[in-house]
Amino acid sequence: MRLKKVITVAAAALLVVLSTIFPTLAPAAPAPQFGSSSKEDKSRLLTGKVLDAAENPLPDAVVYLTNTHTRSVKTYIVGPDGTYRFPALLPSIDYEVYAQYNNRKSGTKTVSQFDDRTQVYITLKINIKADAK
Repeated sequence: MRLKKVITVAAAALLVVLSTIFPTLAPAAPAPQFGSSSKEDKSRLLTGKVLDAAENPLPDAVVYLTNTHTRSVKTYIVGPDGTYRFPALLPSIDYEVYAQYNNRKSGTKTVSQFDDRTQVYITLKINIKADAK
């Protein structure tokens, strides 16, 4: 009985010594669990343009990005080329995005958590009509 205990302790000590000398002999990391992914490790980038019906950029339009989980809103004022950019979005959250220009609004688009792209490009179009006098 005592011999069995001595052999077990010696085998454990030998395993520790061998794993420090030969790190490749160390036990491998456990396999990821079913359904888990590295999606949580990545962030997402949303870019796009705000255009009128004739495909012209709308400078100074305001783009609104809503986190559908917290309902928090971020805004971006586009430059002369009509582009916007929202970096570091969480991939496990849905986002809604739309633009406004001169009291007119684009349609609302969704960035889905089920879309696994790390970079998403969305064009937002606003129908600008000349006001009749």
